Amino acid sequence: CVSGVRGAGVLELRSSGQETSIDRPGGDYKNFDVKSGEGDDACKAACTADNKCRAWTFARAGYVGKEAHCFLKREIKPPRRKPGFTSGVVR
Repeated sequence: CVSGVRGAGVLELRSSGQETSIDRPGGDYKNFDVKSGEGDDACKAACTADNKCRAWTFARAGYVGKEAHCFLKREIKPPRRKPGFTSGVVR
């Protein structure tokens, strides 16, 4: 028998400009599924390319739905610790 908690024991490195294991709930104006093989960089790039976007949150596959998901935000909301999510502020 093998059991576990989703996101537990996963070591996630911190990198500049990205907040690992952080969700910024609220302030969304656009969201979309991220294609398999693309990661949080695709979400960050979508936010950077959109003048309305001030922050973004990426949810890995299985945390919001079957596919990975990106949320673009027009407001910078307070961060909340949440495994499986990566966020960032671009403006």
